[in-house]
Amino acid sequence: MQVTAVLTVAEEGGFVAYNPETGTTSQGETVEEAIGNLREAVELYLDVFPMRIVGAPLVTSFTVAEHA
Repeated sequence: MQVTAVLTVAEEGGFVAYNPETGTTSQGETVEEAIGNLREAVELYLDVFPMRIVGAPLVTSFTVAEHA
């Protein structure tokens, strides 16, 4: 099953990883660690709350106006 990982830089260092399909979050010192921890969290979530995800996720970005 393919799911989405959204990573952002954490203020205290490392990365926060978020899976929008399940609402699961995790963190890690490196990108690889954050994704590994998120994978484990998503798998545990799906053990309790099984769901069927159809198709590959579409991830994009967009620009917003900057405000001072």
